[in-house]
Amino acid sequence: MRILVHEFVSGGGLAGKAVPRSLAREGSAMRAALVADLAALGRHQVVATVEPRFPLDAPPDVERIMLGQSGRRLDDLIASTDAVWLVAPETDRCLERLASRVEQRGKALLGSGSAAIRHASDKANLPRVLARHGIAHPPTHLLRPTTDWLALARVVGYPVVVKPRRGAGCERVYFARDDRELRQIIGSVRRTRSRTSFLLQGYIAGTAASVSVLTNGHAAVALSLNAQAVRVSRAFSYSGGRTPLRHPLAALAIETALRACDALPGLRGFVGVDMVLSKSEAVVIEVNPRLTTAYLGVRAALRGRKHTEEGRNVAAMTLDACAGTLLIPPPLVRRVRFSADGLVVSTALLGSAAQRS
Repeated sequence: MRILVHEFVSGGGLAGKAVPRSLAREGSAMRAALVADLAALGRHQVVATVEPRFPLDAPPDVERIMLGQSGRRLDDLIASTDAVWLVAPETDRCLERLASRVEQRGKALLGSGSAAIRHASDKANLPRVLARHGIAHPPTHLLRPTTDWLALARVVGYPVVVKPRRGAGCERVYFARDDRELRQIIGSVRRTRSRTSFLLQGYIAGTAASVSVLTNGHAAVALSLNAQAVRVSRAFSYSGGRTPLRHPLAALAIETALRACDALPGLRGFVGVDMVLSKSEAVVIEVNPRLTTAYLGVRAALRGRKHTEEGRNVAAMTLDACAGTLLIPPPLVRRVRFSADGLVVSTALLGSAAQRS
């Protein structure tokens, strides 16, 4: 099978435009890891998009294609492949639109379809979906042109979070503890003259976490529970995490993530469910219908000395899930820390793996 890997940021989607350094490093790291895992299977022809600013270090048999600023080149490339694996932000429907382009050309998507992406990435509608399934979520309100932000924040109760209706990561996600800080955020948002709609959410205190999930569109299994390194000041910032996360609510977190995926029919492949673990609840914050940075940690945490590569290859398991086959993932064998720019450090062997070493 000829597989196209298109990571939007590092693969030419922003050719000719300024790219924030953090996004470039995160996108390049995910692309390199995914391409390496697909190439390691040895049974697929792997093609990856690149642009001069973000070269790809990959096995020699991986074909690298440089995209220009014209979308037609990408469409031609999609048409020449059997399947496409997209990694792109949900911002301004970017991932959804790319998935739709693949679907229009009749090619297999190694991930969620455009309809599932649309529903999962709409953070204004997600609370209603989760509520129908009894899943905890922060109080969330869409900020309309006529909304009195300050009055709404007082009703919700400080501190509050302001974020785009459709966004990715911590981009343009703000934190306010009082009226003064919220006024500053209002000014910042309005000065950008962005057409993006924003939400106001109640802030949930606790442990920032994510669950990495595989789903075949009908059922889901959890790969790992991960800790997220999220810094909260005037704006949120994400720098990586660690896996696995040991927490008293670990079982509840995994159960909640699987229920969240069940609440959004059509999700397929690798999915990340972001949440906050409070003293008593697993509160879902977002559902990411795509590869997330946690992939870097999970792939390293699965690898042991005496296991076959394919049996612990996350890309292989994701391909199986997209084809409808969903197996129980093997246990993690390493404790791993990972950064958003691709640095992965194995800190310890886990359980029986440690005893064997």
